[in-house]
Amino acid sequence: MTHVIQLQNVSKAELFEHLENIIDKKLAVLANVDENEKLSIKDVSEELGVAELTVHNYIKKGILPAVKIGRRVFVVRSSLNEALKEVKSLKYKRY
Repeated sequence: MTHVIQLQNVSKAELFEHLENIIDKKLAVLANVDENEKLSIKDVSEELGVAELTVHNYIKKGILPAVKIGRRVFVVRSSLNEALKEVKSLKYKRY
């Protein structure tokens, strides 16, 4: 699927400036992420785009490290990022 966008009366410099502003706004959200933030199972499932049961299974299998506070289970954002890096590296590993 291709999208066609027509621009009229916009200089090249104005277009680049507008695109840079949009990219900066999107990246600013990612830069403000706290690595020690504790995510609930629901938050992790929404971020990964999987069901909550899948996140529970990842935790049980040891793929995703979690901490338990009382009866609630949390995943620290830094450990989530590390687990994702490991999965990506294992996916392309040759045997």
